[in-house]
Amino acid sequence: MTGRRTTDGPPGPALPRTRYWFDSVIARGTPVLIGWLTLVCLAVVVPVSMALVWADRRVPRTWSGQLVAVWVSVGQTLKIGGAVGSPLYVLLSVLLALVALLFVSTLVGLITNGLNDRVLDLRRGRSTVLEERHTVLLGWSEQVFPIVSELVVANSNRRRAVVAVLGPKDKAEMEDEIALAVGRLGRTRLICRSGVTTDPAVVALARPERARAVLVLTHGGRDGDAHVVKTLLALEAAVRGRGRQHPEIVAAVRDGRHHRAAQLAAGPRGRVLNIEDVTARLVAQTSREPGLSLVHQELLDFEGDEFYTVREPALTGRPFGRLLLAYATSSVVGIVPAGGGVELNPAQDRVLRADDRILLVTEDDDTAVLADGPLPVDEEAITEPGTSAPAAERYLVLGWNRRAPLIIDQLEPCVPEGTELVVMAAGEEALRDAGRCARSRAGRMRITVHDGDITDPRDLDALDVPSFDRAVVLGYDDADGADRAAPGALTGDDRTLVTLLHLRALEEASGRELAVVTEMADDRNRLLAPAREGGDFVVGGRLISLLMTQIAENRHLADVFDALFSAEGDSLHLKPAPHYVLPGREVTFATVVESGRRQGHCVLGYRLHGEAREGPAYGVRINPDKRVRVRFGPQDSVIVLTREPVPLPGGRKAGRQVPREYEHFTRP
Repeated sequence: MTGRRTTDGPPGPALPRTRYWFDSVIARGTPVLIGWLTLVCLAVVVPVSMALVWADRRVPRTWSGQLVAVWVSVGQTLKIGGAVGSPLYVLLSVLLALVALLFVSTLVGLITNGLNDRVLDLRRGRSTVLEERHTVLLGWSEQVFPIVSELVVANSNRRRAVVAVLGPKDKAEMEDEIALAVGRLGRTRLICRSGVTTDPAVVALARPERARAVLVLTHGGRDGDAHVVKTLLALEAAVRGRGRQHPEIVAAVRDGRHHRAAQLAAGPRGRVLNIEDVTARLVAQTSREPGLSLVHQELLDFEGDEFYTVREPALTGRPFGRLLLAYATSSVVGIVPAGGGVELNPAQDRVLRADDRILLVTEDDDTAVLADGPLPVDEEAITEPGTSAPAAERYLVLGWNRRAPLIIDQLEPCVPEGTELVVMAAGEEALRDAGRCARSRAGRMRITVHDGDITDPRDLDALDVPSFDRAVVLGYDDADGADRAAPGALTGDDRTLVTLLHLRALEEASGRELAVVTEMADDRNRLLAPAREGGDFVVGGRLISLLMTQIAENRHLADVFDALFSAEGDSLHLKPAPHYVLPGREVTFATVVESGRRQGHCVLGYRLHGEAREGPAYGVRINPDKRVRVRFGPQDSVIVLTREPVPLPGGRKAGRQVPREYEHFTRP
């Protein structure tokens, strides 16, 4: 028995063998399968028909009669008639029944396959969107969720609002992710289609030629900007020759070097935003004026008040200075000429023409209503701004990326003489780029670079972090940071979160709060950040998403945001409230607006220091009623739109001058 294999034992399981036999029959093709199905059918139908005939009380008494009855039952069951008569008659009737059965079966199969294919196409998102005046989103990234969320709010008072998303993912998967991230869509109907956005035939599924606006999304990969350019070209090819006016096109690129190419691909009606420039400018502004990121957040989302343009024939011929107190519940900030462009905070004597539109901040486009009469202004509470020269400050920049030189470019002209900026970065390329940036500047700000890991508490201790006035935390770009970092080192937002933990520990140990501005790539990580309530976070992707949505809803705002985030011109600022009204004295907000007008500023809100850590507004009030009274403390701020004055030697600042003839009027 040793070395020999026995065949004795229980037989193999019957079910697997049966499945194997069935699979083999299926694999032999349709003719064999039809034959087996016929045999199985006859093996079941004939015996059952015989049993039915013999179980009938009226069963024929002769064998021939019983066989005829069985034949009739089998024929009726198999839908071949079961006719009786001469053999030729029976044969022809069976042949005719088989032909009819074949035709009906084929027709049913074709209809079933067609319906299945159609249902499969619908589930895959391959059908054409038969909508008009809808909003189209081309691409898929984290931008989808804030854009859809903002569009839902914007469409809350609009009937039959439709948002169509065309992305490379499965239709059902996209719908599930949006439903999970956004929640209830209200009056907005969501349509998802699946396909590559660089194919004109696929882009045509969304019917962009009949859309209100088309938003082209970008992602953070190395080919993100190239994908945006190709999508814009595919969009142009899909719309071209359809006899319709091109829709409003809004897109964004992450690398400023690709902005020009994307703008050319978008065409004359397209707007391409530069994520790097906008992010760098906001980081630089917020590092000098803590809380400014919250102001932009309040203005750019559709919750609360935002920018609108209105025509007001009753104010035609009046100078801009007199428009500031013309509305009680809206804040005038500029003029939109009929020929295009925008004038933010123009000269006080700029006259409103009949074809001009007024740019203002208000709750909705129907809430811009002229005041019933003169708004109350307390002349005795108006103060003059201080003239003391600002003291030199110390800035700390932790981390390095492509936007860091842009941030320093924005920061340097506005800081006091003698300001020091210290950079800590890791990696050969980052240090080389930071050193080149430091050597190329010999202005009012002295820059030094340190080699260190911003997630290492020992390197942070060596910097004496509490001695700095302000700090900016930058993350390495995902495309480059992994190459620069040491093996196993943290990258992206993970590095930023760990750095914030160490900064908070240093603040608690020293008992001194540090004004920190944090740049993040993913808005979801902002909720995990170990920072005090009301801290400044700049999430470039979310910021651009809000800008894109605002422009898609109102094309006039493209010029507004171009001017607002440009290196020159007027921008938003937080100024000390005592520079406008007496602290501790209850005044109307109209008094603050009038005080700002005399300084050449457009006042559109304030921030209360005592509520700076109380969400969700964190003390920010945008466009309050000018008749409401408020009491400001010495640490409160006023939100103004003005041109940033350039510090001059001796503490003086070069700014806009108010014409003398408009210095003392106080009524619209």
